[in-house]
Amino acid sequence: MAIQLFTPTFQVEECLQEIRECLEKGWTGLGFKTVEFENKWKEYTGLPNAHFLNSATVGLSLALKILKMENNWNDNDEVITTPLTFISTNHAIVYENLTPVFADVDEYLCLDPIDVEKKITPKTKAIMFVGLGGNTGKYKEIVELCKKYNLKLVLDAAHMAGTRVNGEIPGKEADVVVYSFQAVKNLPTADSGMICFQSSELDELCRKLTWLGINKDTYARANDKGAYKWKYDVEYVGYKYHGNSIMAAIGLVQLKYLDRDNSYRRQLAEWYDQNFKGFSSKIKPVPVAIDCESSRHLYVIAVDNRDELLLALNESGIYPGVHYRDNTEYSMYKHAYGTCPNSHKLSEQIISLPMHLQLTKQDVDFICETVIKYT
Repeated sequence: MAIQLFTPTFQVEECLQEIRECLEKGWTGLGFKTVEFENKWKEYTGLPNAHFLNSATVGLSLALKILKMENNWNDNDEVITTPLTFISTNHAIVYENLTPVFADVDEYLCLDPIDVEKKITPKTKAIMFVGLGGNTGKYKEIVELCKKYNLKLVLDAAHMAGTRVNGEIPGKEADVVVYSFQAVKNLPTADSGMICFQSSELDELCRKLTWLGINKDTYARANDKGAYKWKYDVEYVGYKYHGNSIMAAIGLVQLKYLDRDNSYRRQLAEWYDQNFKGFSSKIKPVPVAIDCESSRHLYVIAVDNRDELLLALNESGIYPGVHYRDNTEYSMYKHAYGTCPNSHKLSEQIISLPMHLQLTKQDVDFICETVIKYT
């Protein structure tokens, strides 16, 4: 039987029960379930605001749009970012007519604070930190750089649902945090996300922008009393980016099991680590920062014969992935090629091994035996 990189696990009956409530009430859009999920997420993370969206990608775009609007940034102002991420991270910068400036990564596959500081210019307005695989890397040092240079901090927490640092959910130090609940994430729905601003004023602005710039959403109007509940103003050219109650219903169930599920992912990672002990000369697992309790969305190793190993694993019925290709290799970001040598080198060495709740120790042992055999 094939071993896939990701196989999401849903609490099917509980999810169906939550969705049934939406269908029976006839309210499947933005509404009572999205509000409930937002409140539960704030309670879980300790973050002051949370707004449910239809994807994390639009969350990153909104984060930069709103920071740009509120801080009077100019077109082509710079955001320092990583080349080792899913392309949506860097597209979000370009969506807002800002310029991505690529800084290199460290041993954790996260932004290297030393190279970040070198890339800061008078046009730098923000840093986009990606917690790759749930790792926090040297996030605290990035926070200090933002304070030192008066920069905004956007935390791309797409892989970080459930990650903790010294027992605390990170992000309270950031101006905005964006989570992903896409289909194969640790808290999977079909697709959705959450944007968490520190500022309540920016959260309010975000809610207007996600509902076409309208200052009163349909759920608020439905609960309004009086003859004028239909009357609203349109203050901005907004978008239809908000999440819906069907996705929120799934998210509410999945959230209840997030810490338990992440605990099992960390167990899988321990099994991988145990199997690879003694093979460090040819198989190098990417470390987790010492104070980080990672969500373990990914388990990544670096090897010298990555492409050959991928083929051998596929022929053995194992289907790993690569997170990620150096973004400066893509045509649209080719102008920055060569600016991040460590990212480029690692991009040609890394493999993400299967990491999901349906794996057993026997599966992990088989994967490791195969990796060792063909490395």
